[in-house]
Amino acid sequence: MHLLLDRPRVPTPASFPARRLLAAVAVFLFTAAPALAQDTAPKAFVEDFDKLDLGRWYVSDGWNNGKFQNCTWSKDDVRAADGVLTITFNKRTLKDRDYSCGELQTKARYGYGVYEARLRSPAASGVNSAFFTYIGPAQKKPHDEIDFEILTKDPGKVQLNSYVNGVGKNEKLVAVPGGADQGFNDYAFVWEEGRIRWYVNGELVHTLDDPTKVPTNPSKIFFSLWGSDTFKEWLGPFSDPGKQLVMEVDRVAFTPLGEPCQFPESVACKLQ
Repeated sequence: MHLLLDRPRVPTPASFPARRLLAAVAVFLFTAAPALAQDTAPKAFVEDFDKLDLGRWYVSDGWNNGKFQNCTWSKDDVRAADGVLTITFNKRTLKDRDYSCGELQTKARYGYGVYEARLRSPAASGVNSAFFTYIGPAQKKPHDEIDFEILTKDPGKVQLNSYVNGVGKNEKLVAVPGGADQGFNDYAFVWEEGRIRWYVNGELVHTLDDPTKVPTNPSKIFFSLWGSDTFKEWLGPFSDPGKQLVMEVDRVAFTPLGEPCQFPESVACKLQ
């Protein structure tokens, strides 16, 4: 396995929330995991996080995505045990940042299907808690992305978005009943040719059916928790939270279109 580091391309403030850190992301290209065409059926999976399966997941460690990010990715901020993935944000100097934070991504890439995560987010201004798919220049592909982003300044809402070849501007804020920080909530999207449908707790909250705004390239699945001192309009002003921030993921699943649902609460069950 050969690892190639793609250095970040930092977005300008004008391009941001047409986001993104991950268009600029310093991720590793896993040449042992070739790109999947959309007509190649990726395997379904359900991950319950009894442990961290390093055959499936790669943990970001030792870099950041640009000057706008006030923390350094650390493998110590990503742990899985007893059925919960824990991603943390901590005040500790790591390289040239005052904070450390966590991110992980699948090694494989997934195409059209049902993507689902059950998670709880922290609440804190200046912080982003995210579940999304992404592929981009680090993998020698255009920047394609589908998002759930909890802007933790207001955990009563989650931001939905998509990018095609680096072009976004499809943001939509939807309510998370009871608050994303008060308990576990289910976030899901159905990605198919020419359409994306987003769900919160099993309820359809948004449909995007403009084919020019729907990604086509198989992508990796990401979870991340990070902060910023500079994106005040988007994330809110950052201040030291005075404690460790914790994002918890109880479950993540992928079900290819047309395949049986894998657990009773799955959105995929509604599509059959």
